Amino acid sequence: MANDTTDLGTSPDDVQFRFRNDEVADHAQVTVDAFLEQSNAAAVRIEPGDDARALIPHLERLRLVEVNFPAFGDGRGYSSARILREAGYTGELRAVGEVLIDQLLFMRRCGFDAFAPDKKLNEQDAEAAFARWPHDYQYAADRTVPIPALRHGAS
Repeated sequence: MANDTTDLGTSPDDVQFRFRNDEVADHAQVTVDAFLEQSNAAAVRIEPGDDARALIPHLERLRLVEVNFPAFGDGRGYSSARILREAGYTGELRAVGEVLIDQLLFMRRCGFDAFAPDKKLNEQDAEAAFARWPHDYQYAADRTVPIPALRHGAS
């Protein structure tokens, strides 16, 4: 975890995909530990190993939560996203770092609504990834109605 807040946060210019209509949040100002020790921060960056549940009592003051994916094989950020969305977080949830094409749809289902990959992704490939499956088989943070519920009349 970083100790110096100057190396935190992804610039809004680095956000490649965003599924929100509100104003783009700036960048995550502090780590989870630093956020919990102050009352004026509105953006936080979750690193692998941080417990997203520590943020739940403070969701109303959060405008941006960045979740860092330092390696494609580290899936802890998915859990952080889902924990926050299921707890009622409605602000921007930005996946940053090693975000890959084949992960985009799953990240979106977990609740991410903004993506700032380390390396710019091909736009057409990303659009295809987001649209790959028009229906889902299970409930998730994105609140789409899954196929079994559709088959039995839920909407």
